[in-house]
Amino acid sequence: MPLYFFRISQGRYAGASDQPFELEDREAAWVEMKAVCANLLGGISRGLKLGAEWRMELLDESKKPVFCIRLLGESLE
Repeated sequence: MPLYFFRISQGRYAGASDQPFELEDREAAWVEMKAVCANLLGGISRGLKLGAEWRMELLDESKKPVFCIRLLGESLE
């Protein structure tokens, strides 16, 4: 089964998980990423500043990005 890693970035700070996890395929990886992201977003959004970006990426075994979910704080005026 393929191995995957998470990488989370906010501003100039970024970090990737050291321990990979196995998932059946890309579809299962997308479902898992959405579930993990959903658990984090409440706390992240409460601290998000205007003009800031929070990003969660799912990386493959070679640490190449496969999926990305972003949260942006932006003014539309």
